[in-house]
Amino acid sequence: MENENKTCCTAERHKHRTPEEERRLISRLNRIEGQIRGIRAMVEDERYCVDILTQVSAVSAALNAFSRELLAEHIKTCVVNDIEAGNAGESVDELCKVIQKLLK
Repeated sequence: MENENKTCCTAERHKHRTPEEERRLISRLNRIEGQIRGIRAMVEDERYCVDILTQVSAVSAALNAFSRELLAEHIKTCVVNDIEAGNAGESVDELCKVIQKLLK
């Protein structure tokens, strides 16, 4: 198979990530998880609403950055490989749907 050594989605809808890609994504998620725990602590410490909302905004921005990175990798690998394999229609339809969800 021509795309065997490319990192992509399989027929079972799994994504084989490079160790570097996985490390970057997990690192981002760990930071976001820490931010969420920080917000919880702020609520428990009865911190001022605006201070909490500022942190919530930072978490939203971090999640958006995570989504952008994951989406870019998806396009570069899964979508490109699907197009090369002749599955452009399905892949592009799926991509359009996920972009619509992200933009809500």
